[in-house]
Amino acid sequence: MKALFAAVVLAAGATSALAQMSPVGLWRSVDDKTGESKAEIRISEPGGALQGRIEKTLRKDAKPDAVCEECTDDRKGKPMAGLEIIRGGKKAEGKDVWEGGKILDPENGKEYRASLTPIDGGKKLEVRGYLGPFWRTQTWNRVQ
Repeated sequence: MKALFAAVVLAAGATSALAQMSPVGLWRSVDDKTGESKAEIRISEPGGALQGRIEKTLRKDAKPDAVCEECTDDRKGKPMAGLEIIRGGKKAEGKDVWEGGKILDPENGKEYRASLTPIDGGKKLEVRGYLGPFWRTQTWNRVQ
C-alpha cells in the first residue's frame, strides 16, 4: 500500500513538473530595459494555439481606465485590462518552444512574430518578439 501511495505521489509530481514547462499560466512581464514589472498576463491554449491577455497593469503610473490608443487593428480603443496581446503560436515539434504566433506591444501598437520558451524549470518564460532579422527578448516570471 505504501509503495502504491509513493508511486501516485511521484506521478502527480512529475505531471505537475511537466505542466510547468508550458507557457500556459499567469505571468508577470518585466521591462527588459528598466527591470520594472509591467503587467500580469494570463496565457491559455484554447484549441491548441496560445492566447495571452493582460489581467492587470502594474506600472505605478497606469490609469485604471487606460485603453490601447496605439493599436491599429480590432484592439484599438479596447481596455488594457483584458487586452489580447498574444495570438497563436504552437509548440515546436521536439522542442520546449512555442512559435508561429504574434505578440502585441500595446505601448507602441506594433505586432511582432513571437516565440515563447519556458526556462528555469518553468518558473520563467523567455518571450522573444521578432521584426525581420531583429529581435528583443524579455524574461517573464511565473506568478504562483
